[in-house]
Amino acid sequence: MSIIGAKAPAFAGAAAFKGEAINIKLEDYKGKWLVLFFYPLDFTFVCPTEIVAFDDVVDQFKAVDAEIVGVSVDSVHTHMAWMRTPRAEAGIGELKYPLLSDLGGRVAAAYDVLLDDKALRGVFIIDPDGTVLSGTINALPLGRNVEEVFRTLRAAQFNRTTGNVCPANWHDGDEGMKATLAGVKGVIGGR
Repeated sequence: MSIIGAKAPAFAGAAAFKGEAINIKLEDYKGKWLVLFFYPLDFTFVCPTEIVAFDDVVDQFKAVDAEIVGVSVDSVHTHMAWMRTPRAEAGIGELKYPLLSDLGGRVAAAYDVLLDDKALRGVFIIDPDGTVLSGTINALPLGRNVEEVFRTLRAAQFNRTTGNVCPANWHDGDEGMKATLAGVKGVIGGR
């Protein structure tokens, strides 16, 4: 059973943010767009490339009223140790968004990304009403494209504000189309 189109499964717990452990929950993001991404484990190999890639563009997400939260099955203390490790030494450094601790994998299981004792690379876009609009799950060796996550977020926002849908290869600034046969003809009729 897919969670796409359903209310996002609730989460609450300790997160590492700006050198300390804080408590966060899904309700903290009500009224905002949320990009919730899961990764397997701290101190691994593909994970830091994704975490840093999200951090490099966090201001771009914030500029369109979206927040980012990372999640793994590690403890909040492991998250903080990894954040204290400089990037030049394969750490992630201080981040501009929190990393939620999901010891036991309850949150990962609710989002259907738990594999054995770790999370797959899942990323979910949740709208301001708490509805999951997009979910992509990659196998452990496959890193995500943060630009595609942003493009998908912008498509969801475009649909919400205009009512138009986003055809294949839609990019921010494109017109989109009406969800009608005439709309389809206008997009693919000239090919």
